[in-house]
Amino acid sequence: MVKEKTQLKEFLEAVSVLQWVLSFLFLGLACIILMVYLMFTSLWPLPTLYFIWMVNDWQTPERGGRRTAFVRKWKVWLQFREYFPVKLVKTADLSPNKNYILGSHPHGIMCAGAFACFSTESCGFAETFPGVKSTLAILAGLFKIPLFREYLMSAGLCPVSKPSLVHLLSKSGKGNAVVIVVGGAAESLASSPGINRVVMKQRKGFVRTALEHGADLVPVYSFGENELFQQVIFSDGSLGRRLQDLFKNVMGFAPCLFVGERFALLPFRKPVTTVGDPIPVPKCVTPTEEQVDHYHTLYMEALVKLFHEHKVSCGLSESHKLEII
Repeated sequence: MVKEKTQLKEFLEAVSVLQWVLSFLFLGLACIILMVYLMFTSLWPLPTLYFIWMVNDWQTPERGGRRTAFVRKWKVWLQFREYFPVKLVKTADLSPNKNYILGSHPHGIMCAGAFACFSTESCGFAETFPGVKSTLAILAGLFKIPLFREYLMSAGLCPVSKPSLVHLLSKSGKGNAVVIVVGGAAESLASSPGINRVVMKQRKGFVRTALEHGADLVPVYSFGENELFQQVIFSDGSLGRRLQDLFKNVMGFAPCLFVGERFALLPFRKPVTTVGDPIPVPKCVTPTEEQVDHYHTLYMEALVKLFHEHKVSCGLSESHKLEII
């Protein structure tokens, strides 16, 4: 029997999620505005010194960053997890003697499942997979934003760039699980309740990287991710879609018009369940196109198999299909 939540409990959960949503949407911009403002006040030496230090520290995000257990274990993330709730399901062991690339699907609007499971300790990743360290790779441009980059690194986030991935998979020992949201901005534009669609067919770079470093591939699916927000979907060729694509091409991410429940910003209280299963990958320093295509096909087949094996237990009907584009 599920214990009914008190009003205080629901309020704490809502506030925890709201701060995350506001941070996702506005914290980077707020940091830029703050630093520019301080440059025109008597406190101008502070941002000046910070920018000098930032230049010297420019490569740190691509060298593993500065993750801190303190931030990843904040109590606020427990309330965040319980809001939906988010659940991490173990379907296979991950050896601490190997490295992994986890492909996270679908992107949804804000990657709530991937964030909770792999950038915080609220879902118990470290206890579930002892000796394996998860690192969520996100848009590299975010690490160029002053102050905001420090917050991102403290949560163990890293840029989804070639130097960053190479460092994590070849210069940080074993037991590294790098999480890449493969569909990216294009997949976020396809996010809508009732639809299970992933952008995958032309995304092969992560497979090549896995082969180059002998990192096993792990397809991961977060059931319920697309149910968290309602999105205005513009048809292909429409002015709205062309503007979204233009913004995506210039900035690297897509502006989505979405609405949740309270204040239109809070996501709907829908359970998010994250599952995954590894695929062994050999090390090939210079993989051929045939090898990349072969493991890319194996990955897509494993993702489809994972989806159908768990869809019913995660609240979907037998008739639900996974669409790969």
